Amino acid sequence: MQEVQELQRIIDAYDNIVFFGGAGVSTESGIPDFRSTDGLYNQEYDYPPETILSHTFFVRNPEEFYRFYRAKMLCLDAEPNAAHKKLAELEAAGKLKAVVTQNIDGLHQKAGSKKVLELHGSVHRNFCTKCHAFYDAEYMLHTTGVARCSRCGGIIKPDVVLYEECLDDAVISESIDAITRAQVMIVGGTSLVVYPAAGLLQYFRGEKLIVINKGATSADRNADLVIQQPIGEVLSKIRTGEAK
Repeated sequence: MQEVQELQRIIDAYDNIVFFGGAGVSTESGIPDFRSTDGLYNQEYDYPPETILSHTFFVRNPEEFYRFYRAKMLCLDAEPNAAHKKLAELEAAGKLKAVVTQNIDGLHQKAGSKKVLELHGSVHRNFCTKCHAFYDAEYMLHTTGVARCSRCGGIIKPDVVLYEECLDDAVISESIDAITRAQVMIVGGTSLVVYPAAGLLQYFRGEKLIVINKGATSADRNADLVIQQPIGEVLSKIRTGEAK
C-alpha cells in the first residue's frame, strides 16, 4: 500500500513523534467502543452510556453505575494488539516521545510504553472518596453492588474522568508540551469528536500530521497523510528503526 510506504518514510526520517489515540486503538483488542450503535446497551440498561458515566449519575445511582462499569469498562483479560506493541517499539527505538491517549484500559503500558499520558484516567487506579485508599482494577472487578473501601466503608471512585468532570491539569499541560514539541503527530483510532481532548491537536506546530482511522475525521483536511484503515493493521506493517 502506497500510504503505508509513505508512513514508513516519515517515521524513518523523524525522531520526535507523538501519538494521539482513541477507542479505535483498543477495539482490535476486543474492547468495545461504547459509542458504537450496536444496540447492546439499549437492551441491557435503562440509561445511555453517556448518562451512566456522568458524575451526577455516579453520585445519585452508584449501584447502577457499578453494574455498567464492571460489565463494560473492566476488560482486564484484553491484551495489547499490534498498534500498542508497535508504538512501544517505536518508543524503545527513540522515535516516539509520548502516547497521548483517551483510553482508560492501560494497554499501552501493558505493551511496554513508558511515556503514556492518559487524558481520561485509568481503570487501574481507584480511590476511596473518604480516606483515599488505593484499589486496583482486579479488586474492583470482584466487588458487588456499590464498591466500598475495606478500611473505612467509603465509596470507591475509579480514577477516570466522567462526563461533567474536568481533565487533569497536569496531564493536559504535559500533553500540550509533548504535542507542541513534536515534529510528527500520528492521530489514530479516534474520530476526534470528544472534547476537550480532541482540541489538543491545535497545539501541533510540527512538520507532518498523519491520521489513521477507519472513518473520516475533522483533521483529515489538514493532514499530510490520511489512511482509512484499522490502526493495528497499518502499524503492523511498519518496520522499527533506530533513532537518528
